[in-house]
Amino acid sequence: MLDDRTTATAWPAAYPQGYAVVDVETTGLARDDRIVSAAVYRLDAQGNVEDHWYTLVNPERDPGPVWIHGLTSDLLESAPLFPDIAHEFAHRLDGRVLVAHNAIFDWSMIAREYARAERVAPVRQRLCTIALSKELALPLPNHKLESLAAHFGVVQRRAHNALDDARVLAEAFRPSLHTAAERGVRLPLLECRPLTEWSPGPAAPRIGRQASASSYRPGWGGWRPSRKRPPCPYPNPGRYEPDKPLKQGMRVAFSGDTSVERELLEDRAVEAGLHVATSVSRLTSLLVTNDPEAPTSKTVKARSYGTPIVDEAAFTQLLRDVAPAEGSVQDVAAAAE
Repeated sequence: MLDDRTTATAWPAAYPQGYAVVDVETTGLARDDRIVSAAVYRLDAQGNVEDHWYTLVNPERDPGPVWIHGLTSDLLESAPLFPDIAHEFAHRLDGRVLVAHNAIFDWSMIAREYARAERVAPVRQRLCTIALSKELALPLPNHKLESLAAHFGVVQRRAHNALDDARVLAEAFRPSLHTAAERGVRLPLLECRPLTEWSPGPAAPRIGRQASASSYRPGWGGWRPSRKRPPCPYPNPGRYEPDKPLKQGMRVAFSGDTSVERELLEDRAVEAGLHVATSVSRLTSLLVTNDPEAPTSKTVKARSYGTPIVDEAAFTQLLRDVAPAEGSVQDVAAAAE
């Protein structure tokens, strides 16, 4: 392990110059859920703590799983709204790599809050400590935060408290970072794309009405079930071919961050007659991702199957001219003209 006397000369020059270790507690896990508390530990280039910050946030709706995060309606009623803390939060994140445990979740929640406030979070890259622990092949029984903490001898005092979870992660991240530096491991940094277009879902109950435990369904991924899409009425015509239009019925999957809210992109795909797939298989016609080199399960499978891959901008262009399915009403009408 590198120590403080050697890091000055041995530290990899390509590593970031600063980190913001973040944890947010939320009303749930779905796209319309809100942040109820946030904590940031700012670290220097070698993972040393510079300062920390914590705030409650009034989510303007029911607080969600109180039995998990402990934040009741009464506690949150007088808390600031997200727009009130957005500037300070941004100051803490600015110019740093966002570090979180399951970072795509924390980043997605933060990006949506800034989109609601008609602002942009100053985050360009994120690092997931789950991905880093896999890169380092740490002998963990699972990828829970408590297991990572125990591996490095960090004591958790208040699980699901944003401030304590951020502290625990900061303390576990430093030795992880030093181990990576010692081994010459490339950090698993991913691009963060701020939302440029976002659409709110149906209004949730305002804060003041406590959600009951019976309303929570963990398997649904939040406080409301995922929206059920009607089945695609068109047969799958096969894979997308470069320089040709998409065809109705093609199976399209999405992976990673997008500048337009994912659900809006999916809605547009469905409206165009495409089949939105939640995973990649040999039947997938096209994968849409802005980071084709990211080691996600979808990109790895797409490469192994030879599935065509395009970025968000190219897909948006393709959506403008989707060819009708063979034998469709549109084809029959065109043939009659």
